[in-house]
Amino acid sequence: MDDVRTTPPGPAATVEGRVASADGTPIAYRRCGGGPPLVLVGGALSPGGWELRLAGLLAGRFTTYTYDRRGRGGSGGGAGGYAPEREVEDLAAVVAAAGAGAGVHGTSSGGALALEAAAAGVPMGRLSVYEPPYGADGDVHDGVPAGLLAGIHARVLVLDGGASPRWLRDAARAVAGALPQGRHTTLTGQTHTAAPQVLAPVLAGFFAR
Repeated sequence: MDDVRTTPPGPAATVEGRVASADGTPIAYRRCGGGPPLVLVGGALSPGGWELRLAGLLAGRFTTYTYDRRGRGGSGGGAGGYAPEREVEDLAAVVAAAGAGAGVHGTSSGGALALEAAAAGVPMGRLSVYEPPYGADGDVHDGVPAGLLAGIHARVLVLDGGASPRWLRDAARAVAGALPQGRHTTLTGQTHTAAPQVLAPVLAGFFAR
């Protein structure tokens, strides 16, 4: 589907458009900036201002893509009801629109979605995730899908916040350890909602390599 609106004029213009997922559901996205493509996958409250601020901070070095997850914002909900597989297909459609070699960053449940997509074979370059919420039942090793993660061969940066709950930090370390090319980094003083100005330079350094 074609892009529909550009605003404001200038190098930081945001292009809004839609792409069709595998089942035909329209997925609304926003594109901003210039450079290698980088898709940002928001958490449960997507869309939100936090995600857009992060995209703006990265737009000087990357062509950033943010999108409304299924059933939210300008994206359709689909006729067959919710299923995780459909969200993987939605992300695949946005990655395809972004172009070959697109990097992907996922925050919170968006990080878990990005990992599932990578394991399912969605083509992407490097991948980073911030505090995927595995282990919410208090038992991290039952919650982290080690078998699924073992099949991801992309370079993956797993991030957590130094001021986040212990179970989220333990889950991040377990995720990094289960990935063939996983690396773990803690952002000092950050909570589950990391400050975009703290997260952006870390992502820029990772995806620019």
